[in-house]
Amino acid sequence: MAREFDIIVYGATGFTGRLVAEYLATTYPTGVTWGMAGRSAEKLAEVRDLIGAPADTPLVTADAADPASLTAMCERATVVISTVGPYQLYGSDLVAACAATGTAYVDLCGEPAWMRHMIDAHHDAARASGARIVFSCGFDSIPFDLGVLTLQQCAIAKHGKPAPRVKGRVRVMKGGFSGGTAASLKATLAAAAKDPRIVALLTSPFALTPGFKGPHQPTGLLPEYDRSIHAWVAPFVMAPINTKNVHRTNFLLGERYGADFVYDEMIVAGLGDMGKAAAEAIAKFNPLASDKGPKPGEGPSKEERDSGHYDILFVGEYPDGARVECVVTGDRDPGYGSTSKMIAESALCLVQDVAGDGGVWTPGALMGDTLRDRLVAKAGLTFRSA
Repeated sequence: MAREFDIIVYGATGFTGRLVAEYLATTYPTGVTWGMAGRSAEKLAEVRDLIGAPADTPLVTADAADPASLTAMCERATVVISTVGPYQLYGSDLVAACAATGTAYVDLCGEPAWMRHMIDAHHDAARASGARIVFSCGFDSIPFDLGVLTLQQCAIAKHGKPAPRVKGRVRVMKGGFSGGTAASLKATLAAAAKDPRIVALLTSPFALTPGFKGPHQPTGLLPEYDRSIHAWVAPFVMAPINTKNVHRTNFLLGERYGADFVYDEMIVAGLGDMGKAAAEAIAKFNPLASDKGPKPGEGPSKEERDSGHYDILFVGEYPDGARVECVVTGDRDPGYGSTSKMIAESALCLVQDVAGDGGVWTPGALMGDTLRDRLVAKAGLTFRSA
């Protein structure tokens, strides 16, 4: 059944939601029907005018505290983009509404315990209704999810089988994480302090693969010298969510990467003694220890976003010493500029390119190559295998 809108951007008055709406207005002035949603029609109108969207851009009033308004919004859209986090505080009723109404859904979630709760609660309902629920459609975790997918495709083509050991190594990352990411981390830690079951989900690499547990995985919690790249590496703050999504993709694809697949992510600190010192400093750094940095709804200037970028190396290794590599790059800062483009293109991929069964998916398992092609063509990402 045709819906009134291809896409509704829910949370369009927030900083990231505004960037998503601006991207749609600028990149797709025709051919896509979309609207902006939030609690206040007045604030939505202000943002619409601020970003230069057409004056007739539809505004939809919807509130996380009013489930009926969320259902009404979902019934009007093919896909809802949600930038309203922390999702564990404000997102559960929207996922339930999408699952019930058969509406596709994409978000920027990096909250694995909540994601597992949503899988348990709504996967079957989404399968029944045809709703395609896709979490983590920003910097966490698209470059990593699709990076591993690309590497394994190259590995199979080159060596006839997937690489059983894959390493994700963030070589360059200019630009910070969003204020929403910090708020989500704090909300997750607060929830974990009250419920030990959440701690178990946070620490398990297979928290998002119900019924499947693979081999022991590296923790990535300590600095180390990585002989495969001849450099010191340190813990990467987004690894706890990215690794879980990569394992869920493998799970949903019928263990295409192998039942013995081992994966970790770390950030490259440098070479020699200076690299070692940098890795140790990174390992001790607590990003939540200070209140500095953007708050939810705040973010860097356009100049800062445009000057950001990132470069991620993926290395696949075999027991016999064979090796394969893939590099993923993005042309904007990861937390805002690149993320806003990735989630918008993910939604458009669901509208225009990919059908697929209902259920709770990952970007790699549901959209895979098709999304990767869109991101290369439209969103400033590159995927280069070797």
